[in-house]
Amino acid sequence: MPHPKKTAVVLFNLGGPDAPDAIRPFLFNLFYDPSIIGAPTPIRFLLANFIARRREKPAREIYGLIGGKSPLLENTQAQAAALDAVLNADGQGEVRSFIAMRYWHPMSTETAAAVKEFAPDLVVLLPLYPQWSTTTSASSIRVWREAAETVGLTAETRVVCCYPTEPGFIAASADLIRPAYEEASKHGTPRVLFSAHGLPKRVVAAGDPYQWQCERTAQAIADALDIPGLDWLNCYQSRVGPLEWIGPSTDAEIRRAGQDKVPILIVPIAFVSEHSETLVEIEIEYRHLAQHEGVPHFARVPTVGTEPAFIGGLARLVRQSMECDRFMCSQTKGRLCPTGFSGCPQRAN
Repeated sequence: MPHPKKTAVVLFNLGGPDAPDAIRPFLFNLFYDPSIIGAPTPIRFLLANFIARRREKPAREIYGLIGGKSPLLENTQAQAAALDAVLNADGQGEVRSFIAMRYWHPMSTETAAAVKEFAPDLVVLLPLYPQWSTTTSASSIRVWREAAETVGLTAETRVVCCYPTEPGFIAASADLIRPAYEEASKHGTPRVLFSAHGLPKRVVAAGDPYQWQCERTAQAIADALDIPGLDWLNCYQSRVGPLEWIGPSTDAEIRRAGQDKVPILIVPIAFVSEHSETLVEIEIEYRHLAQHEGVPHFARVPTVGTEPAFIGGLARLVRQSMECDRFMCSQTKGRLCPTGFSGCPQRAN
């Protein structure tokens, strides 16, 4: 397609409560998502209300440790500003980034209305989830399409579905790890835990490629580090509920590191901006667990945030999408996942 004069880039993210009173409705929105709980609507409504009430108090305690609210919106706004600066530097048309959060404001309908007012020639949907999952990117895209129809937004649209080994993302991750690894090396040979948010096993068994893509991310970062004999593995955090989840679990690996008496670095590979899972679960809860289990040194590696290499990678994905001849464009335009993954968004191509 010809280079558009005006492009709207919509950054998808999870969202988070912006005040203590927003915690319960945020939790309700999360668990009311049919991609999270696949029960019929009346049952899902009751379950979401029950879970939100039950989890409100511990969630308030968690957010209380980081100022009573999620910092995710501010972090995403900073990423949007950095991305706009890169994309508008070449003078090839106007680009403006918008934010659509899945479970709290700004949500898709209000963002779609703002995008319509901007009147773009092209809309590029860019999930801030490097690895595709039916529970994250697919859910956001589904809701966005409903919102766009509601407000009458008809501009041509492209989707960046996934970028688990995008060179800028990998380089930014490796650059953040190196100084932390050097410091940890003073306490022994470090073990690097590439930690991602977990999923129930049944979601992966149904064809979701998320775990496979997380494994590719971890391998790519380990290769980029180019440290001889690097001790590393991929693990998963944030397990909730009675279902069996993919593993190994991050907390179990922290305990094993304590038994082995090795220093550890925890690297968030599925989160690209700081929020409760990094600032509380990793930084506070896992640090405390590591101390309790006798781990000689613990370090949390920051998310890639606004690292220039990462933002440059996002900019390349947007520019590639401007020229893509299909609705869904991965980091290579085509399909990344093996054919066995029915949840891959490129399967129809």
